[in-house]
Amino acid sequence: MPRYLTAALIALALPAQAADVVTYATEDAFDDASFAVESAIVGRGLVIDYVSHVGEMLARTKEDVGGTVDIFDAADIYLFCSAAVSRQVMEADPMNIIHCPYRIFVADKGGEVTVGYGAMPEGAMQAVQELLESIAREAVDQ
Repeated sequence: MPRYLTAALIALALPAQAADVVTYATEDAFDDASFAVESAIVGRGLVIDYVSHVGEMLARTKEDVGGTVDIFDAADIYLFCSAAVSRQVMEADPMNIIHCPYRIFVADKGGEVTVGYGAMPEGAMQAVQELLESIAREAVDQ
């Protein structure tokens, strides 16, 4: 059996798993939570490379793709990097490039606002986990 076919069959046999997500509920309104996340990122001297307006995209394309559910009232993902932390984790393993840029989201579903991020793997990437955790906690505890 060709190697690529074997790998494909193994992949199909494995159950799909969602990434571990770390979330924090906040009493803040979406706009206030978003500002708090932005401030926590920029306050560390980091630059926000891009803000993905996922909530707007899902609402805009809902009918086009046959969607029947409003997933979020609002949802944004903030993408950014830290030169120092990125160098640290990629010197440990260059393939840690897959985790860059780092992401923190703010989502509002029915007035319940959540700030969160995807958990990082064990090892060197725990430096990124600590950075994401400190930003998320600052945003919800401010």
